[in-house]
Amino acid sequence: MFSEKNPAQAQEDLAILQQLNLDYLSSDQNSNVQRYEEFLAPEFTASLPDFNIYDRKTFLEMIAKPRPFTDLQCSDVQITLLGDVALVHARMTLKSLSGVIKQGRYTDEYQRRDGKWWCIGANVIAENITADM
Repeated sequence: MFSEKNPAQAQEDLAILQQLNLDYLSSDQNSNVQRYEEFLAPEFTASLPDFNIYDRKTFLEMIAKPRPFTDLQCSDVQITLLGDVALVHARMTLKSLSGVIKQGRYTDEYQRRDGKWWCIGANVIAENITADM
């Protein structure tokens, strides 16, 4: 979706946000704290299905541990540009370590600051998915 007056800038922003979305998922699956540190804003928070809200530090501590799932993937990605803010909505699937396929949805919020996109928030809803699955 476009809300930008400059279509070329909107296309560039969409490409960047699509890659950040993929990087977010890959970083989660692979415990890549270093990559997260490159694009999570200092005030980043994550609201996860375990009913907790994680600040950036606590989230990265959780990510640094081996992940309790494999095959994290997204589909039906919708990116909405709202000037210097963007919303990324998508479906997700993953496989628990016991082999059960689980699914959910997420919305991540990004903000452009000085020409760079930063993830400022992540919200995940899913049945039976917890941080320590």
